[in-house]
Amino acid sequence: MLLIISSALDDSVRTVLPKLRERGVPLLWWDEADYPGASTLTTGLVDGRWRQTLTYRGETHDLSKVTAVWHRRPGTPSAPEVGEPSQREFAENVAKHALTGAYDLMVGARWMPALPQHAVAIDNKLLHLYRATELGFTVTDTVVTNDPDELVPAWNRAGGRLITKTLDHPTFTLDGEVRHLYTTVVPRRRLTGRHRMRYGPAMLQPNVPKAYELRVTVVGERVFAARIDSQVSRLTSVDWRHYDDPKVGYSAYDLPPDVAERCVRLVAELGLTFGALDFIVTPDGRYVFLELNVNGQWAFVELLTGMPISDAIADWLADATLRPDPQEPIDVH
Repeated sequence: MLLIISSALDDSVRTVLPKLRERGVPLLWWDEADYPGASTLTTGLVDGRWRQTLTYRGETHDLSKVTAVWHRRPGTPSAPEVGEPSQREFAENVAKHALTGAYDLMVGARWMPALPQHAVAIDNKLLHLYRATELGFTVTDTVVTNDPDELVPAWNRAGGRLITKTLDHPTFTLDGEVRHLYTTVVPRRRLTGRHRMRYGPAMLQPNVPKAYELRVTVVGERVFAARIDSQVSRLTSVDWRHYDDPKVGYSAYDLPPDVAERCVRLVAELGLTFGALDFIVTPDGRYVFLELNVNGQWAFVELLTGMPISDAIADWLADATLRPDPQEPIDVH
């Protein structure tokens, strides 16, 4: 059985779902946000064997039968029935620990992109840059700091063309509204306010000249590269996530074999089975690695380029799910 762990509103899962059904994959779609409030999870050692069951919407599922897990973008454990805030927080924290323990025991399953606790540990931009340099990718000068005295030297080294990025997921809430932080250029006037860095570490890099950009999606050992003509619009010239459709073109791209191979190796060496990598291609043809997104979005790439990424994901999950031998319960001797 395939266990899909993601929000019920996840359009990427909805894109892959019919392809999984076409392949005859038995599956359960469940969200961590439904635990512990709307589902029960039991992990236990009984008569020398570990057993795990998940009861959801009136049905009990034996998790020892799970051979593949797609951990996409779930909500967080929720116990809304617990009225007192501190008690609710306690219940939800305990639920998170219970999930971690249960997932660690699902040793016979293949995970995409990885066990969640492992994926969180390696969702680290500096680690990605470090591993990329080890594999021979071109990586621009990078400084991560909260030292205000580092800003001016970095700005000078970049010839006044410096950008700043966040280290974590670039969203925050202001007046009840979710806001997004994008890669931004550091103008000279910002240098006088550098003291603000003291309590907000930032990533500083030169603003590398771009001919165009690439989003490279790796599924197992399959590689799908999309060219993004971000420089045709002022809105997307620094960060293509501002989107300016249909002005900005997206197209399938033939990645050089050596670059594609290194993309697969980077994902694998990080212990992942999926990754979305971003590159700049400079006017002189250099491929500059920017970052790897452990669970990056890919459906828009498929929609705009026609590349069969959802089929690749379905194939990978089906290959694990339809194996003849499900995982055996763990015997304790």
